[in-house]
Amino acid sequence: MKLRARLLDIKAGGRRIAILDEETASLVGVHSSDRVEITHKNKHLIAIVNLASDFQHNYVGVYQEVSAKLGIRNGEYVEVRPAERPEALNYVQAKIRGERLRKGQVKMIVEEVVERHLSDIEIASFVTALHIHGLSMDEIEALSKAMVETGNTLNLNETPVLDKHSIGGVPGDKTSLLIVPTIAAAGFIIPKTSSRAITSPAGTADRVEVFCPVDLTLEEIRKAVRKTNGCMVWGGALELAPADDIFIQVEYPLAIDPLLLPSIMSKKKAIDATHLVIDIPTGRGAKVKTISGANALAYDFIDLGQRLGIDVQCAVTYGEQPIGRAIGPALEAREALSTIMGNGPADLQEKATSIAGILFEMVGVENGKQTAEKLLKSGKAERKLRQMIEAQGGDPNVKPEDIKLGCKRAEITTEKDGRVLWISNKSLVQIAREAGAPKEKGAGVILKAKLGEQIGKGEPLFEIYAGRSTKLNSALELADRLQPIRLSKKPEERMLMKRVPTRIIQRKAFTPKRQSGRN
Repeated sequence: MKLRARLLDIKAGGRRIAILDEETASLVGVHSSDRVEITHKNKHLIAIVNLASDFQHNYVGVYQEVSAKLGIRNGEYVEVRPAERPEALNYVQAKIRGERLRKGQVKMIVEEVVERHLSDIEIASFVTALHIHGLSMDEIEALSKAMVETGNTLNLNETPVLDKHSIGGVPGDKTSLLIVPTIAAAGFIIPKTSSRAITSPAGTADRVEVFCPVDLTLEEIRKAVRKTNGCMVWGGALELAPADDIFIQVEYPLAIDPLLLPSIMSKKKAIDATHLVIDIPTGRGAKVKTISGANALAYDFIDLGQRLGIDVQCAVTYGEQPIGRAIGPALEAREALSTIMGNGPADLQEKATSIAGILFEMVGVENGKQTAEKLLKSGKAERKLRQMIEAQGGDPNVKPEDIKLGCKRAEITTEKDGRVLWISNKSLVQIAREAGAPKEKGAGVILKAKLGEQIGKGEPLFEIYAGRSTKLNSALELADRLQPIRLSKKPEERMLMKRVPTRIIQRKAFTPKRQSGRN
């Protein structure tokens, strides 16, 4: 059926959507969430139907993703007809029933996801089914390979190619800003692609963006790596394993992560990594709570790495408090720069050199941690970081004091003296985000007290930075409610942390009713 195109000056986040009024949809023969094939001048694509009761009759509304792909001008005629139901939906339904999928079935699902032939509801159903029923290692391998094959790849024609990745969950983890230049300073290739923050106050790309642009093209990445041996860029615009980005859009609101392994490993395979260290922060405040859980996850990463041709080792790291003292993009960038210049917190340097040391030893360098420490102390890592900043369009002479922080600041002090017994990573993340991080680069939190440290009455526990007074006040109110840092004079004096519920609720006694007769 020929319909006039009405161009909607709206982006749908990559989704391909066609808007029809109910009468026109009936004439075409489709319902809401059905698929239509739109054809214009020998170009065609599949779009998902949305119905609008007050939309113009005999028109089809198209978002920018559709109009750009087909080259449609406003008011032009296009052919709209019902599209066949994707075969991949049969395999989505099979997974909902708890069946295991074969390699070809998995690949078809991923291809349909990337082509935007599946609706958000269908993708959410698939992700939820994975969460409920789990994945076999064969399915994980198939997903990883299909996600690589349906996207771009970074072919550097070099070997070895090193990389590191943290599964996240601990605030303030700016170790990549030290590890990448340290590895590159030793002459090894390390093209680090990273994400922006989703639920945290800062992702690696957010931190690096304080120094220089991170939205480089694949060719710009190759040029930077040829010049400096490494880069630190945002992977979101590179179409590396694009199915992963679509799956994440569904996982985030559902607060589930069944695709952790293929999500990480497909991105590493796409950049042609040969040697990879996975950082698994472990502890009460991390995603992984126990050493046994960390070990199990580590062996899964190693197994998957072997299947993908990547040498993987895992670092199980301490995750019960933030790394360093800074939380938030600019605060963390400043702390990382200070540390690589020799003036940062000891735990940040320790973690960075330990992980860099593992990478060194994986490629035959003896005494890896000591090698990393020498590169830091000699200034070679700092010089390499500055070269990388310049190669990505930033100021290579930047100093820690040049980095702008939020102009509004408040200090949270303690009303008693004691030793820091407990820090809530989750609460600190919430406070930093309430202050404006990561969107407002200068917002965040600086810890003044860490686990085991002695604090006197009236001394600061942490500082909050924000760009606006309203944000600062909101963060202060949240901090007062959450109280993310707890003190005790001696650990044994505070064994009772909380009482649930805070008061006894009187309930009527339960009395079973007699039943007449028998079943």
